[in-house]
Amino acid sequence: MIAHLRGKLISRHPNDVIIETMGVGYDVTISVPTFSELPPAGSEVALHIHTHVREDQIALYGFLRPEEKQLFEKLITVSGIGPKLAITILSGMPADEMANAIRGNDLVRLTKIPGVGRKTAERMVLELRDKLPPAGTDQVHVVPSLSATQEDVLSALVNLGYQKATAEKALGSVEKNGAFDAMFRAALAVMAK
Repeated sequence: MIAHLRGKLISRHPNDVIIETMGVGYDVTISVPTFSELPPAGSEVALHIHTHVREDQIALYGFLRPEEKQLFEKLITVSGIGPKLAITILSGMPADEMANAIRGNDLVRLTKIPGVGRKTAERMVLELRDKLPPAGTDQVHVVPSLSATQEDVLSALVNLGYQKATAEKALGSVEKNGAFDAMFRAALAVMAK
């Protein structure tokens, strides 16, 4: 799946952009905060991408900041919230304020977001409260830079069906300067425990 796009910004609108990469134009749905930080059309841009696949459609959702993408991916796990509503929610309130409202069970604040009624707000609080980082911690997960071999091992583990976060954690506890085979086996052994 597409996880990152870098290319020329062909057109930009408040809800979507077209990015040309290697002669192909990708239509990417974006949030208002991402739109407001984009450079002018014709500039080079890089977006973190969530690829959403349905029976009748493949849709790309793009974010300038990885933490916004992470919050989007948490939102779409809530029953009743699909990708379009998640983009609307991210456009309706800054991510840090939303996380604080969810942690604080602030339904009044959450229901002020267009498209979010009381039941949706209650589900957001119930299903996301424990999945968000504690208040006061940095929302940005600092991911240590990986070597090319480590990236290959991580990719192989994810392709085998392991969750990316679990694979990253296992990879973080193995010898970092080994060959692909050794790192891969060591990471598998850590996850098998």
